[in-house]
Amino acid sequence: ALMSAKLDGLEALVTHTATGRGMTPSWVFTTRGWTRQEWDAAVGRLRERGLLEADGELTERGVALREEIEAETDRLDRAPYEHLGAEDVRRLTELATGFARTAMAAGAYPADLIGKR
Repeated sequence: ALMSAKLDGLEALVTHTATGRGMTPSWVFTTRGWTRQEWDAAVGRLRERGLLEADGELTERGVALREEIEAETDRLDRAPYEHLGAEDVRRLTELATGFARTAMAAGAYPADLIGKR
């Protein structure tokens, strides 16, 4: 989906962060090894393409592109869940939810991990 959108890895992270559902820049730098300079360069490229506003918010084109990426990703990852069937997907969701709650309660996900800034 990202290749079709012509986004490189960092541009994908920048646009995802701009939705408010991605990692904050500080966590991208810490966990992914990108630098502030690389981030700023990606922001510049996205602005040039009309995908980001000067304040870092997605433009209408940027929002539409993120929606297309998410829809395509959903379409591409559907097969395993269809193979499992509804009952097994419910069970998988139940198990994954329990795991995620336990990890969150143990502090595995810092409060400032997700967000725009």
